[in-house]
Amino acid sequence: MGLMERLVTLVFGDGRNMVRDTVEVFRENAESGAARDAAQRAGVVDQFGAEFSQPSRGLFDRIMDGVNRVPRPAMALGTLGLFAAAMIDPVWFAARMQGIALVPEPLWWLLGAIVSFYFGARHQLKGQQFQQSVARTLARTPQVADNLQRLEQLRPDSPGVADPGPDARAALTVIRPAENPALAAWQARDAARAR
Repeated sequence: MGLMERLVTLVFGDGRNMVRDTVEVFRENAESGAARDAAQRAGVVDQFGAEFSQPSRGLFDRIMDGVNRVPRPAMALGTLGLFAAAMIDPVWFAARMQGIALVPEPLWWLLGAIVSFYFGARHQLKGQQFQQSVARTLARTPQVADNLQRLEQLRPDSPGVADPGPDARAALTVIRPAENPALAAWQARDAARAR
């Protein structure tokens, strides 16, 4: 009984579980992992909540945020609405387009400048992010070329990939066909059928 007690104490003693501790070195504890994931999700939700519920912001700031979100969807939905209107009532649509034809050219230039400034900043930001991405990709080009060269050397049809070196016996062993009793039996049976 004393030996068994010592073994159990060795494995499970001191308030610790040696088996569990050893397994957790190789595999994550699912319960602890779930607790960490839940804490991370709660932190993300709290962060989002802090971003969108700032009590110090005034009514004017909230109204301006709402107004800033209107132009892109309004322009997209308005354009789709014009297509729908042209199909539903072409005469009504043509009358509206005649009104637009009377807009003076300087007003079109002003509208173009406003739309360009509004969308231009976003376009510039996306363009800079794209250029940074291209630069990072180009910086990895020498490493990728080196990796491709190494992979090409591993192809079975590459010269010298299976070079046995100066060992002539190994070279002759590789070249000499191996004896295959199953193949010999199959060839003999095939030859007997052909007769």
